[in-house]
Amino acid sequence: MDLRDLFQGQINDTLVEQMSNQFGIQDKEKAQNAVEGGFTTLLNAISRNVATADGATGLAGALDRDHDGSIIDDIAGFLGGSRQAENTSMLNGSGILKHLLGGSQNQVVEMLGQATGLHKSQAGQMLMSLAPVVMGMLGRQKKTNNLDATSLADLVTRGTQNFNRQSPTNTSLITKFLDQDGDGSAMDDILSMGAKALFGSIFKG
Repeated sequence: MDLRDLFQGQINDTLVEQMSNQFGIQDKEKAQNAVEGGFTTLLNAISRNVATADGATGLAGALDRDHDGSIIDDIAGFLGGSRQAENTSMLNGSGILKHLLGGSQNQVVEMLGQATGLHKSQAGQMLMSLAPVVMGMLGRQKKTNNLDATSLADLVTRGTQNFNRQSPTNTSLITKFLDQDGDGSAMDDILSMGAKALFGSIFKG
């Protein structure tokens, strides 16, 4: 199954409603677009990282260590706080974003907020909540299909390309919004914002 199908399967009414209620987003369509934009932003960041062998190995190790995919079985419970994780790193959205976006996190959050119509704080909280979900989905795929680092990188790269190409209009606009130089790679522009060695340390430590 393609990553886009997997991700779209999680962007359902239940998740959108939870995000709406949790972060005070009154407009359901706005919440839908924001969730899709969050998934797109995170997946592009991860895809950029696995373009290097070290990045792919780092991601594979992080998934084996902290993200077995169990969050997918009860996203509402884990994100809502009614269910606790034995491994607290599994839900550490702040830590994931720090690895992914480094010093550019504030700028990326601000751009996502502008692109989706959310307040910066709402966009940041949403990314923080969605990050463990994205990692959990990748972890589930790695575990289920026994993927090594190379196969995992291929899955992420192809999935990101398909996700960007086939995404709804608003999600595509978010990707273009991040891709300020118009070269088709949103994360190139995040790198140019002064985040030195941004993806060299992702998922390590």
